[in-house]
Amino acid sequence: MTDLVLTNANIVLEDSVLHGTLIARNGVIRLIDEGPTQAPGAIDCEGDFVVPGLIELHTDNLEKHLMPRAGVIWPALPAVLTHDAQVVAAGITTVFDALSVGDLEEESVRIETLRGTYDAILAGQASGALRADHWIHLRCELAYPRLLEALEPLMNHNSVRLLSLMDHTPGQRQYRDIQQYRKYYSKNRKSWSEDEFNDVVSRRVDQQATYSSRHESAVLAMAKSKKDIVLASHDDTDTQQVEHAHRIGVSISEFPTTHEAAEAARKLGLTTVMGAPNVVRGGSHSGNVAAMELAHTDRLDMLSSDYVPASLLHGALMLHTQAGWSMPRAMATVAGNPALALGFQDRGHIKPGYRADLVRMRAVQDLPVVRNVWVRGERSF
Repeated sequence: MTDLVLTNANIVLEDSVLHGTLIARNGVIRLIDEGPTQAPGAIDCEGDFVVPGLIELHTDNLEKHLMPRAGVIWPALPAVLTHDAQVVAAGITTVFDALSVGDLEEESVRIETLRGTYDAILAGQASGALRADHWIHLRCELAYPRLLEALEPLMNHNSVRLLSLMDHTPGQRQYRDIQQYRKYYSKNRKSWSEDEFNDVVSRRVDQQATYSSRHESAVLAMAKSKKDIVLASHDDTDTQQVEHAHRIGVSISEFPTTHEAAEAARKLGLTTVMGAPNVVRGGSHSGNVAAMELAHTDRLDMLSSDYVPASLLHGALMLHTQAGWSMPRAMATVAGNPALALGFQDRGHIKPGYRADLVRMRAVQDLPVVRNVWVRGERSF
């Protein structure tokens, strides 16, 4: 492999921005220096920013490619390849594909496509067809009756590194406002009379009472039997839920829905991740706390692109331009902090000895435009 030389670049380091030159060899950053270079083959970045390759720890983007139209299930491997191309074009070089293990809704595409999608991701890895470095995030729906039998066969592969504990029972967490639950599922063409809706809610609450606690214990036992598994809670709403998450070994608070939950996570040392679409849109689509409010009160550590890959870099740049964060601090939410939270010691920063996962981007009217992406020093976009 020839050297990768980027010059005339504003390189975003861990605690500063350096205008100069970066040299990578064999996929690893070797040198960062001030000033230009006349080295043969050097790429003139024309003053663009060079930032670490983004790390995405929770993306549902793949689901849109698995079901591009209502009622249409697309073959899994082509869907994975399209998703991979889209995340790399957004500057994401390490991606945790979030696969939902279970769903509270019958006839769910998530249940139908789970195993095929899991296998397709591993096949894409094994064949070298994927541009980004793909890992697996298993989202465990604790109230799903068949959770354990679906989860157990997925736990053996070393690509599984993140488990989140979810409970989408109406009346709590993301759906503490039951009408938000009804509104969300009406988008999927579910139509209930008042009596039918009340019956659905009652059945969901009964499922939670029957399964959630014992499933949580079993999932925790599976996680403890594996090395390098990181646990996340999901949609924490109050202090009690965060305290419970902390007691059972959770280290990441995913998408807390209230100021109270975010404050509790900060006090207990959990790492808080919020949706980058929440930042870009100026608020939560479910009526929950706005991510930018948490940024202004120092209760935000990481961003996730969730359902829009391009929102990750956009959201980070908005933390710089609108919340007044320095570029290093803003980019840490999408690179360095996720790397630390997930136990990676070879990526997330631009520094000698780290992987040459790099993004060249420029801001056009405060919108980040990705110009090039390198994964392990090889141009992928």
